[in-house]
Amino acid sequence: MAYLQPAEFATKMVDAGEAKIYMSTRDTLIRAFMAGAILALAAVFAITVAVQTGVFLIGAVLFPIGFCMLYLMGFDLLTGVFMLTPLAWLAKRPGVTPSQILRNWGFVFLGNFAGALTVAFMMSYIFTMGYNVDGGAIATKVASIGEARTLGYAEHGVAGWITIFIRGMLCNWMVSLGVVGAMISTHVSGKVLAMWFPIMLFFFMGFEHSVVNMFLFPFGLIMGGDFSVMDYFVWNEIPTALGNLVGGLAFTGLTIYTTHVKTAPKRKIPVAGKPATKAAVV
Repeated sequence: MAYLQPAEFATKMVDAGEAKIYMSTRDTLIRAFMAGAILALAAVFAITVAVQTGVFLIGAVLFPIGFCMLYLMGFDLLTGVFMLTPLAWLAKRPGVTPSQILRNWGFVFLGNFAGALTVAFMMSYIFTMGYNVDGGAIATKVASIGEARTLGYAEHGVAGWITIFIRGMLCNWMVSLGVVGAMISTHVSGKVLAMWFPIMLFFFMGFEHSVVNMFLFPFGLIMGGDFSVMDYFVWNEIPTALGNLVGGLAFTGLTIYTTHVKTAPKRKIPVAGKPATKAAVV
């Protein structure tokens, strides 16, 4: 499967972060839109499978299909650029500044949200025959998810908000490993395998992904969920996005960059029978 050594794919991570900063606004928005739309389709697919089979694990096993498709097509998720673009700044790549990083995050957020929202309206129209009939079991399930992951957290106040934040951290720890997984092989089969497992893990564990939620919560509102747009942003999207940023960057981006790009000097261990050499005095 043509596995790349960590030092090789760590450099590719920095290169990818730099490339996203220099990408045109048009291409950034298009790629982000398609990523949000594809991930939204994968989410509704996984929920449909879980509802129809009654086995959530099957839905979790199949959800990574969408993630693999969008990354093989070179599209961008907010969770991915959260992890990659700061590495180019740390590596002092020319033109990569905090303001340029924030600009990239903003456009990727807008593109992801537009793509996810488009699919939310399309799927809600399909499930309700043009909003003329009840959405059925899947609509009811998504609406209940929206209520549980907003009002359910709000009931616990600060502790609930911190819980979402931590779930967001854990989510992008896994998702960013999936992003890196797309770089560790030159073969499609190797890329897919490396992406599949961390994505399956985050979905099954119910961790919070800001882009998946850009679909789930608007779709849940359209389907009659008993929560507001403000509930969605305050008690889910904002803490989730912040958790995604911290988790992806701290647990994956910075750890790989620190140990495989900025590797510390090797230790000097005296060998038995040989005196330790002293450094020459200049």
